[in-house]
Amino acid sequence: MEDSNEIRSIRTDLSGAFVKIVGYVFIGAFSLACLLPFLLVLGTSFTAEASIKKYGFNFWPRDFSLLSYKIVFENPNLIIGSYLVTLGITVVGTALGLFLVAMTGYALQRPDFQYRNGISFFIYFTTLFTGGLVPFYLLITQYLSLKDSYLAVLLPGLLSPFLIIMMKSFVRSIPHAITESAKIDGAGDFTIFMRLILPMTTPALATIGLFIALGYWNEWYNAMLFLSPDVKYRPLQLFLYNVITSADFIRNSAASSNVTPRDVPLESMKMATAVVATGPVILFYPFVQRYFIKGITVGAVKG
Repeated sequence: MEDSNEIRSIRTDLSGAFVKIVGYVFIGAFSLACLLPFLLVLGTSFTAEASIKKYGFNFWPRDFSLLSYKIVFENPNLIIGSYLVTLGITVVGTALGLFLVAMTGYALQRPDFQYRNGISFFIYFTTLFTGGLVPFYLLITQYLSLKDSYLAVLLPGLLSPFLIIMMKSFVRSIPHAITESAKIDGAGDFTIFMRLILPMTTPALATIGLFIALGYWNEWYNAMLFLSPDVKYRPLQLFLYNVITSADFIRNSAASSNVTPRDVPLESMKMATAVVATGPVILFYPFVQRYFIKGITVGAVKG
């Protein structure tokens, strides 16, 4: 009997070890598959344009060149200003967006809030139907008078129906008895929200904050619509987009006029701008990864 139990225990240990090995191999292969595209972008950004045309894209530059980065950073004041503008919009927008989304999600899950179902319906309705681009443009430029203002980039991204629904699902996991007991002790709604609810929603705040921050960091469309060329410092993504467009225009114009163009490294410039745009986000993500995964999991289960 003891021998059979020992054999069964060994088999269980071996099967568990086999499952772990297969899992680690799969996760490692998947992680490598996610990492390889960025390594390809990084290697190509340091490759000379002639080498790219001849050999294609490579993980390791055959002909090392910094020309792409020299062109991107040709005007360091402009790109530093664009970085600061994007950083400021991202920090301010993420802080305000987190506060508004958390407060909205908390209010909509309160059983004692009479109009929570009606407001939730209108929030969900906006995910299915929108007014369109023309009414949105007229609202920002004519009624709010935010043309050539950074607020035109900041305000539209503060609230997202998807994030409100996610926050609402997460806050629902917090017992309502906590709110009721705090009210008995004389605490107001805002005090309850700030001192009790917010500290308990750290995973959700990290998850939603990452979504909001990425949205602001990658924002270029609203900036293109509402910020004219007269605005000296525009968000980073729009600045890099203009750099690529200008390089493409120079190459096409020179080719169509039968003039020998300057060797504009268009392909490597695209990769260099991708590195410049995504570098800070990649460095920031590991700090919130643990909360991000937990927030996604809890929000999905409780929803």
